[in-house]
Amino acid sequence: MTDAPINPEQLRLDENANKEVPLEHWGPYLSERQWSTVREDYSSNGDAWGYFTHDQARSRAYRWGEDGLGGISDYYQRLCFAIALWNGKDPILKERLFGLPNGQGNHGEDVKELYYYLDNVPTHYYMKYLYKYTQQEFPYDELVSVNINRSKLEPEYEILDTGVFDDDRYFDVYITYAKHNSNDIQICIEIVNRAAETADITVLPTLWFYNYWQFDHVKPKPVITKLDNNFVKATHPNGGDYYLYHQSADFTLFTENDTNKERIFNQSNDSVFVKDAFHDAIIDKENLEPLQIKQNGTKYSPVYQYSIGPKETRKIYLRLSKDPLENAIDDKFEDLFTLRKQEADIFYAQMLPAGTKPDLVNIQRQALAGLLWNKQYYHYDTRPMIYKDNNPCPDIENRPNGRNSNWKYLKNQDVISMPDKWEYPWYAAWDLAFHCVPMALIDPVFAKNQLILIMREWYMNPEGQIPAYEWNFSDVNPPVQAWAALQVYRIEKEKKGAGDVTFLKRVFQKLVVNFTWWANRKDIEGNNIFTGGFLGLDNIGVFDRSSTVKDAVLEQVDGTSWMGTFALNMMDIAIEISLYDEAFEDMAVKFYEHFILIAEALNELGLWDDEDKFFYDTLRLTNGSSIHLKVRSIVGLTSMFAVSTFHLNDETKLKDFRKRAGWLNRYREQNKLFLPLVDDGKGRYLLSLVPFERLISLLERIGDENEFLSKGGIRALSKYHLNNPFNANIDGVAYSVNYEPGDSTSNLFGGNSNWRGPIWIPMNFMLINALKRYASYYGEETKVTFPIGSGNQLTMKEVANELCNRLVSIFETGGNGGRPVHGSHQAFYQKPENADLVLFYEYFHGDEAYGLGANHQTGWTALIANMINDLV
Repeated sequence: MTDAPINPEQLRLDENANKEVPLEHWGPYLSERQWSTVREDYSSNGDAWGYFTHDQARSRAYRWGEDGLGGISDYYQRLCFAIALWNGKDPILKERLFGLPNGQGNHGEDVKELYYYLDNVPTHYYMKYLYKYTQQEFPYDELVSVNINRSKLEPEYEILDTGVFDDDRYFDVYITYAKHNSNDIQICIEIVNRAAETADITVLPTLWFYNYWQFDHVKPKPVITKLDNNFVKATHPNGGDYYLYHQSADFTLFTENDTNKERIFNQSNDSVFVKDAFHDAIIDKENLEPLQIKQNGTKYSPVYQYSIGPKETRKIYLRLSKDPLENAIDDKFEDLFTLRKQEADIFYAQMLPAGTKPDLVNIQRQALAGLLWNKQYYHYDTRPMIYKDNNPCPDIENRPNGRNSNWKYLKNQDVISMPDKWEYPWYAAWDLAFHCVPMALIDPVFAKNQLILIMREWYMNPEGQIPAYEWNFSDVNPPVQAWAALQVYRIEKEKKGAGDVTFLKRVFQKLVVNFTWWANRKDIEGNNIFTGGFLGLDNIGVFDRSSTVKDAVLEQVDGTSWMGTFALNMMDIAIEISLYDEAFEDMAVKFYEHFILIAEALNELGLWDDEDKFFYDTLRLTNGSSIHLKVRSIVGLTSMFAVSTFHLNDETKLKDFRKRAGWLNRYREQNKLFLPLVDDGKGRYLLSLVPFERLISLLERIGDENEFLSKGGIRALSKYHLNNPFNANIDGVAYSVNYEPGDSTSNLFGGNSNWRGPIWIPMNFMLINALKRYASYYGEETKVTFPIGSGNQLTMKEVANELCNRLVSIFETGGNGGRPVHGSHQAFYQKPENADLVLFYEYFHGDEAYGLGANHQTGWTALIANMINDLV
């Protein structure tokens, strides 16, 4: 047996683990959309999309961060680097990604660009990004006009549908970063002309400072100063000096990262040196000479103008370093990229067994690369947002009563794992929890840091609520943080051979406060049936579950199930800690009892329908009657998520837990009360919200291809509703739920996602994990027919594996050479240069499994990396 090769990336990670914040100084922390975010919204009506538009973004300085194309920044986002491009035809430089706001997209907001996260490692010593840039004029107006005039019954009109990429008339622009050390970064911009004809392109690698001086006039203003034709020095009062070295350019430009007040506010500018000056200089040659003559500023770019022949390639080399260098770019410049790529290969090779199919290796690596690329600097301080500050925007008198006004203490300024840096360039509590599970495969220390971060005092409400997302911090996401903490703990324990009990203790203490908030705020009747409202499942319900129905209370299966899962996960965490610290046994018993009471309520207070053998939300009326909202959806299946198995073979461990839990069990048995415990008589126990007979009934629904089972996994809504829509008249209002396997046809929650039929990776992942827990108890003896009608008798573990296979198949190359994820655009993705490109969407079509929603949701969709690990 040969020794494993030295793993330099892992050694760097181990070194970072000793830091207070386990983060590299430089990384892909630059957002891909700062415009139209809540942070930049100083409007009187809360219309973030309308207040700060894409059209304004090139001209208007941001308040809370920066954005760019394939860019990087330091972790305070003082200094930023990204690229800008011009094909000689566009009306503006391609400086940031374009997409549609809610009012323009027929299925909500949507980015309309082709870009791919090809590679990355946790320390960001090697990163690679691909942007595809059309050689024709970018179809900004066409994308807006076609989509805005399409109905919700029609598909989104995408960039590939416009024809601008036909006949290979586009550039592949690769941006690769390789570090010498944490503050010395080599950059290679490689432009490939894919067309059969020569094409022109202008490339502007751009270095700039985040503009804080417009709001804080006390601190000195940073400056970038030209020292030579091929390098500049960037000086920041807090960040010190950096030097940008580059190859000889056609010319260089300087300007200031200041708002073009004339264009935005119809006010006079102090000078021609404004944020969008490069656009006018390159495209209209307006003020080109002053920008060339200028020797300093806060925004700088060398300019490269190329005519690139058919299928030819040009490269641009740059280097950003904290130290002055003699030979920054030499003949061996490419060697570092080769070395860092080899180190990345070693790092990822140790995740999967030798001989794993190359296609699976590629899928997993891109999923994890996207997860890493979606780290983002996030700054949001609600107090200056709510009250008058130095912001030059008009005074808004009602700010103290506006959005998030009851979160006055919240002050976030961290690098956070984002769902998608264009469509969701803000954290969401439950998204982040899911992100941490695949992150634990490659960087468990950062995963733990993120889970702890979201519950720190500058995030969590003093009453115990975790902020949901910036559009409404007071909304509620499913409480999956305890589940995620356990997953991360177990992954690291398997990886390193020892678990981080200190981490469990830290999250446990915060989660106790959060659990108490849920118990006090969302159990309206005090009967362990929870409401919760929205709970992140968008439009899956009969109506907007965050609203109220007159003279009624909505008792939610998922709200109750999530709380049952929360309680059981907390018990598991407390038991694990108790093996090292017996003081936590009290809390193990506390959450054991919570779980029992919630399980009793779920099963015995009317949420189970004996006729349909399914869990349904119930509308409980004040007159004592109730209405079962008979929608067969993932809401009913969340009841399966709460399952735990444990052993009590060692008589010296958990003595207090044994004693007190045992007394509780006997008491309930003697009084014929519900007890969700299965005991094999040999010290092995199973706790589950769902009794065995009901579990089998739910598995029959899951295994039915006319209900939940699709070729790409489990649908969020049963296909039964295709021919049997649910209809109800509640308080004089008619409601209906139909099976919708693709884009949403509902305007609920903006209409940009659909839980009524498509496949959602995180829900599938939780279901698969639950099935494995059931399988560890029921073993080989318990089998179910799967799929229904096939005659195949599978164990629960085999069912879990089959679901894994179906989910992974969404991304795999099939017999026809295509990948289901790419849907109607297979021809484009079967071109040789595109054959290995994979996108990780927000959700997937319930019948055909192609991608829908945000097309870079490489946060929770990166869970496919864990599934690949489990399969091989």
